[in-house]
Amino acid sequence: MKTTTLILTLTLTASLACGAPAKSTPEKERPIDLVICLDTSGSMSGLINAAKQKLWDIVNELATAKPKPHLRVALYAYGTPSFGAETGYVRKQIDLTDDLDAVYGKLTALVTNGGDEYVARVVRASVVEQPWSVEKDALKIIVVAGNEPATQDPQFKTPDVCKDAVTRGIIVNAIYCGSPTNGEAGGWRDVARAADGQFASIDQDRGTIVVSTPFDQKLAALGGEINRTYLAYGARAAEGSAMQAAADTSAAAASPAVFASRAVAKAGGQYRNASWDLVDAMGQKDFDLAKMKEDELPAEMKPMTLDQRRAHLDTMAKKRADVQQEINQLNVQRQKFIAEEMKKGGKSADKAFDAAMLRAIREQAVRKSFAFEK
Repeated sequence: MKTTTLILTLTLTASLACGAPAKSTPEKERPIDLVICLDTSGSMSGLINAAKQKLWDIVNELATAKPKPHLRVALYAYGTPSFGAETGYVRKQIDLTDDLDAVYGKLTALVTNGGDEYVARVVRASVVEQPWSVEKDALKIIVVAGNEPATQDPQFKTPDVCKDAVTRGIIVNAIYCGSPTNGEAGGWRDVARAADGQFASIDQDRGTIVVSTPFDQKLAALGGEINRTYLAYGARAAEGSAMQAAADTSAAAASPAVFASRAVAKAGGQYRNASWDLVDAMGQKDFDLAKMKEDELPAEMKPMTLDQRRAHLDTMAKKRADVQQEINQLNVQRQKFIAEEMKKGGKSADKAFDAAMLRAIREQAVRKSFAFEK
């Protein structure tokens, strides 16, 4: 009898162990903090337009990094007289955030106007003002782009601000919008060299290449489907939903290709809205639906019981995952089409703003032990 009981006990224990595996530990993410500094003086409309068209492609590329990154982006503009001489004609548009819709909103609102471009001032502001990650393995990068000499600042010198950046573990990449043979390109090279970064020269007006594909319309439609899985909650419900809709509108107005790239971003791990969307929030370690007040919930969830709310949340999460999978599968075909069209037309994106940024970031990420999909 004792033997039989022992066997049954062992069998039951093994069965339970096999049938109820422990919850998997969420993948630890590595921080990537990226501050983009754009010259908004009168001659830089091409640069601003390139950034508007290519932000989602940059996000999509970084989303392929392993280990999984936690991307935060900040935006500065410099070189516009209305920003004020006391700031060195520099204005912070938004602090480091993983709310990419908010970043895109600030980016699309940028306009150009003539003025003095103080590269040292905008780099210094980025270094000292931003809430940079304190994690040891964080990748911290500033990208500054412009087309005037980098040595114009009468108050701060680029070697000094670059040295300060390096001591804080921050890399500065310099993108000169002009020919690398121009005499003023040397000052931009010095900025990159002094801050462990890379120098690139681009053609801001003709370097950006946007390829339309037969898959763009379907991807845009799927991006709209994802929106219907968002459950806006809390104090930022209306604001978050409005920013998402505004970013969709801006991307659609730019081109079908940009709208498609934005849809791909929504299917990637770097598009996060936990501050206003319950589906994203449920992935946070401190999330507890049972503790949420009824007035914080979306209207359709208020009359539900707790079990019904949990089931509804799971349903929306499943729907989103399904649409995201469809987007990612379609994007494989889209990327193949783009590569073939580029090759067929003998086109190169080497002189494009996004290509210059990504070359630098990829290399610097690899040095921090990130790896990218081929």
